[in-house]
Amino acid sequence: APDRSGDTSIGEEQVRTGKRRAASQPLLAPRHWGTIAEAGAALAAASLLTRLLPFKRYIGLGALRRAGGPRPADRDMARIVDALADRLPFRAVCLQRGLALQWMLRRRGVDAILHYGIQLTEAGEELAAHVWVSVGDEVILGAPQHEHYTEVARYPTRHD
Repeated sequence: APDRSGDTSIGEEQVRTGKRRAASQPLLAPRHWGTIAEAGAALAAASLLTRLLPFKRYIGLGALRRAGGPRPADRDMARIVDALADRLPFRAVCLQRGLALQWMLRRRGVDAILHYGIQLTEAGEELAAHVWVSVGDEVILGAPQHEHYTEVARYPTRHD
C-alpha cells in the first residue's frame, strides 16, 4: 500500500525523514489562515473528484492555460498544502496534493504544471507513480522524489 506521502518506491528512511519534516512544520502564522482553509477545501475536493470522476474530467480542471510566473508565495502555498495534507483525516497523497496546489496557483494566474511520472520498483514487476508541480523551471511540490521518476505526462501539455 502506498505511503501517505504518496511516495511508494524511494528508501524507507527517506520517506520517514520526509514525513517527519512535513509533519513537524507548523501550519504558519495567522496571515496564512486563508490559504490554509483554501488548501483544505482544495485537498478535500481533489480527494473526492479523483474517486468520483474519470481521469480526463478531473485533470482538465487545472489544465486551463494561464498567464503568469513564479512568485515567492508559491513555495509557501506548496508547503501549506503538504503540511495540511499530513494532518487531514482522509488520504491525500501526491496526486491530490498536486491537483490542489495546481488549482490554487492557476486560480491566481500562475502557470503551474502538474507532472506525472513512473518508475519500476526494485522488484521490476510493479510500477510506482508520483505527481509533482512545477512553476517555471522550479519543482515546488513533490521534490526531491520526482528525480526518481520518468515523466510520462504533464498538464497542461506543451501544446495546450
